[in-house]
Amino acid sequence: MVLHNCKTNAKKHGKDRKGNQRFKCLECGKTFSEEREKPLDTMTLNPEKAIQVLKQLAEGSSIRSTERITDVSRNTIMSLIELVGERCERILEERIQGVPVRDLQLDELWAFVQCKEKTKKEEDPRKGDAYCFVAFERHTKLVVSWHLGRRTYGDTFAFTEKIARATGDHNFQVTTDGFAAYRDCVVHSLGAKKIDFAQMIKVYAASREGEQKYSPAEVINTEVVPIYGNPDPERICTSHVERQNLTIRMQMRRLTRLTNGFSKKWENLKAAYAFFFAYYNFCRVHSSIRMTPAMEAGLTGHIWTIQELLAA
Repeated sequence: MVLHNCKTNAKKHGKDRKGNQRFKCLECGKTFSEEREKPLDTMTLNPEKAIQVLKQLAEGSSIRSTERITDVSRNTIMSLIELVGERCERILEERIQGVPVRDLQLDELWAFVQCKEKTKKEEDPRKGDAYCFVAFERHTKLVVSWHLGRRTYGDTFAFTEKIARATGDHNFQVTTDGFAAYRDCVVHSLGAKKIDFAQMIKVYAASREGEQKYSPAEVINTEVVPIYGNPDPERICTSHVERQNLTIRMQMRRLTRLTNGFSKKWENLKAAYAFFFAYYNFCRVHSSIRMTPAMEAGLTGHIWTIQELLAA
């Protein structure tokens, strides 16, 4: 190796504590370490070890179990999640724009940060209930857009604006649940695309004794309400996005109910969502279409590895 200052050859001079090769200049006697690529910015974590950590997290392992399996400190794992989450969020915004869709189903997935809303003792918008809005394309299985916020009009509008940027300018059908904020926000953000929009409102029976806390109420009836355009009654459905919610809960340890794996920081939950959706769209083969949703939607021609996801 040639030393930059002296422009002379250097010989090997042992290794440092991290196992990196060191060299010694034959002219001035200075020693230095071999330059290494840093695919993870300032993080010095071995890329192969980082891939192993991300694979564990993508399959629903908790941070502490991942720490035990990979021998990587949980503080390092948390830093990795934040870094990868930021990258994945940019990838989703850049890659999913103007995508042709046919049937969009919208829903909200509940979680909480640090504590549940009813037990929160301070008015902190970054603590308590956290809803992830998800826009799911029925045929390609692509998560077209997502937004982490609260179940408010403002966050609903921010979500529908993201959908407007992600979808193409042509007619498609949108189905949501009975959340009232959708009626104005969907029409305002997507009305120019000549969409057909309807809501499917579920009517629940009263909870039976002893089932109020953990068992969902029984659905006794559904009411279909056309809101905008001329929606096809046979395509009005939210079952696919609700099934997608189950996939998200199964693959993200933070969303497992009745455990202590919930998120303690809003930023970490957002980063975990971003990584999951990028991994789901580009890396994970969907069993029903036998390819990734991004391939089915025409966004890529092959199955991405996690290495490609980080490099992108």
